[in-house]
Amino acid sequence: MYRRSEFLKRIFCAKGLCAALITLNCGNGPKINVPSDVGDKKSESRLIETRPKNTTAPKGKIWIPGGRFYQGAVIGDSLAMNHEKPRHEVIVDGFFMDIHPVTNGQFEKFVRETGYITVAEREINWEDMKRQLPPNTPRPNDSLLKPGSLVFKKTESSVPNLYDYSQWWEWKIGANWRSPTGPGSSILGMENYPVVHISYEDALAYCEWSNSRLPTEAEWEYAARGHLSGAIYFWGNEIEELGSHANTWEGEFPVVNTGADGFERLAPVGNYPKNSFGLYGMSGNVWEWTMDWYDISYYSKLASNGKIKNPEGPTRPFNPNNPRAREKVIKGGSFLCSASYCASYRISARMATSIDSGLEHLGFRTVQTPK
Repeated sequence: MYRRSEFLKRIFCAKGLCAALITLNCGNGPKINVPSDVGDKKSESRLIETRPKNTTAPKGKIWIPGGRFYQGAVIGDSLAMNHEKPRHEVIVDGFFMDIHPVTNGQFEKFVRETGYITVAEREINWEDMKRQLPPNTPRPNDSLLKPGSLVFKKTESSVPNLYDYSQWWEWKIGANWRSPTGPGSSILGMENYPVVHISYEDALAYCEWSNSRLPTEAEWEYAARGHLSGAIYFWGNEIEELGSHANTWEGEFPVVNTGADGFERLAPVGNYPKNSFGLYGMSGNVWEWTMDWYDISYYSKLASNGKIKNPEGPTRPFNPNNPRAREKVIKGGSFLCSASYCASYRISARMATSIDSGLEHLGFRTVQTPK
């Protein structure tokens, strides 16, 4: 859904550098055809349920016991979208998972030890960018080809068309994980907040440093569900408890957020109740990367295969709305989710986001598979 390159194209158009606004069907990379396979095979191997002997939980992680569950929208979820259907049975081996999303403090340690520079902090390469633009698009002024990221901005009045997300997202030069709302902002005193403006590449770099990996979509959803097999939310089916369990948008989106849940934008990790597996932040606050490519029809293909063990997602992405985009699945919703907009604080909710994107409400957590 969100693409860094798309917003840059819109900027170029606004500056008179394009003849017309580039549509959301334009993207980076070659055209991708509908995949004929799902990259998963049935497996009857033994389920790893309990933590293997002589293993200890890595610092900041807990053991998620292996098991079986139904992935996708549960019966009675009136807000479920088509790409969350049909429900299908999945078997997941046990794994270690971060208790909460990676924080600013943790990411800062990684950067300090490695010198890593995130995508949002790097100069924009015009040679790469022009391949995503119409032929003969003139090079923009160097003042536009500056590092930055996407920052949320409220609108001044009601928005009749909630499909056009550019109305509340702003490309801001100088926005990155150190300056989450742009120049002049900082993470001082926010060491316990989830790190944001993290692209897929950034998350992978952190995983390599920490000897971990990103969760699959199935692992993430299984962990979020915990012991509640048929619940819409990680705490049950009571929408009235949303404000006490998750940091979401309360009020008219994207005009007024009342902050009734205690926060208008990001909240620190561990601020809301944990789920039945002992995980914090599996609903609201920040979206989280998974390792799965996004294919709009992936669930239908999985359902036709019967029981699937440890699915790793489709082998290629496919989104008919963005047929050239290379998108990964993100899970969990964010502080911007509301019933009128996306309601993605539901366990089965999923979103497609381009791997080059970093946003003010996008972070990640890591997992480890026992040796």
